[in-house]
Amino acid sequence: MSDNQHNDSTIEVQDENKIIAGRREKLNEIRAKGVAFPNDFRRDSFAGDLQAQYGEMDKETLENQNISVKIAGRMLLKRVMGKASFATVSDMSGKIQLYIQRDKIGEDIYNDFKHWDLGDILGAEGVLFKTNHGELSVKVSAIRLLSKSLRPLPEKYAGLADQEQKYRQRYVDLIVNQESRDIFIKRSHIIRTIREFMVGERYLEVETPMMHPIPGGATAKPFVTHHNALDIDLYLRIAPELYLKRLVVGGLERVFEINRSFRNEGISTRHNPEFTMIEFYEAFADYNRMMQMTEDIIRACAKVACGTLTVEYDGKAVDLSKPFDRFTILQAVKHYNPHYSDEQLNDENWLKTEIKKLGEPLPPAQGLGALQLALFEGSTEKKLWQPTFIIDYPIEVSPLARASDTKQGLTERYELFVVGRELANGYSELNDPEDQAARFKAQVAQKDAGDDEAMHYDADYIRAMEYGLPPTGGCGIGIDRLVMLLTNAQTIRDVILFPQMRPE
Repeated sequence: MSDNQHNDSTIEVQDENKIIAGRREKLNEIRAKGVAFPNDFRRDSFAGDLQAQYGEMDKETLENQNISVKIAGRMLLKRVMGKASFATVSDMSGKIQLYIQRDKIGEDIYNDFKHWDLGDILGAEGVLFKTNHGELSVKVSAIRLLSKSLRPLPEKYAGLADQEQKYRQRYVDLIVNQESRDIFIKRSHIIRTIREFMVGERYLEVETPMMHPIPGGATAKPFVTHHNALDIDLYLRIAPELYLKRLVVGGLERVFEINRSFRNEGISTRHNPEFTMIEFYEAFADYNRMMQMTEDIIRACAKVACGTLTVEYDGKAVDLSKPFDRFTILQAVKHYNPHYSDEQLNDENWLKTEIKKLGEPLPPAQGLGALQLALFEGSTEKKLWQPTFIIDYPIEVSPLARASDTKQGLTERYELFVVGRELANGYSELNDPEDQAARFKAQVAQKDAGDDEAMHYDADYIRAMEYGLPPTGGCGIGIDRLVMLLTNAQTIRDVILFPQMRPE
């Protein structure tokens, strides 16, 4: 930081401290009157609802109806003009203007109002009317200070410009940035839509443990915690998959969970250590049914969040209306990189050299298929802008997926890519307990060889499978990334209310 920047920062802190001290003095005066932080005001109307219902009504008709309302919200704007003043308050639904007249509310209250600050939370009652400019407003007959704001809001035009401050102080971001509020309102609508869609497909919503004695259901590095009473280490859930499939064994043939999962890995624009996804499993289904379900869920969410199936992301269109493309790994690599030859793509030594050239790490799993997947990730994944299913993954990187009956060394697995990033992962589930036990053992060998993301051997899951897991399809969709897509957010931190940050 330069000397000038340091001086500016110091001045800003001093100014803020002075403002806070002044507001504390005002609060002390309010306390002395015995009216600080009351909780007996009950609103009966929301600003956004009033705007929707009466915003287009003409001035004369509105005023003839003499509609009384009680509004509560945070004061964001204030204009004091002698005997009358205007203020704008914001609640969870929107904003509305208050018109405050000294003669209507009394001189004492009016003088108090003149000393209230932006950010204070008010309760007001009065009748609806329209100003000469046609703005829906409340002609206030009574007004109260409900909560005193001790800290100043960011400047109106500067907003909360510091990105890191936005994430650390999301409460301020939500107060001053309507765009942020809209993202999280849409996020809530998306999750509700997913839930309603699944219930409509006769799925049962369930809850599974978040602390596991054995981490499983994905290849990822877990967080470790310790239970004192049992004196055992436990792992924060990396995926609910193995518990959900236990429920299918138990006869709950269609289950889903909107879950929080945790992976002890890097932080990036696409990764947060804790994240939200939906996983769902359906007996007597395969990965083709799961791909169709994935398409249908995403379309349902797009209609609710965007009102259209053609959405814009980072300035480019994404068409969700057509059936999503399907490529095998090699088909996709050849389609987007026509300079690669079949001979090269089947040469392990050439693949290792090319993967390193692309800056990708060599995969811990051995085999031609794992190398081809690593090449795909380095050369092709980021080019998949329109929704594309990549299908038929190698067995060595798909320890829980059913092997193909017709394609040697491959599984009935897919991943969905949109705007160059993975959005979903699904497959026909492996339901042969002996094959699954062998796959777990191969994972343990990889872990012993140094792969800290490889799976553990889960003996209880094998025991559950031995009771009989029906032929089953399953899928996981990343909700954070889906919200990013449908709100045009460029980083995952913009769609998580409280993303993980380094300590201040």
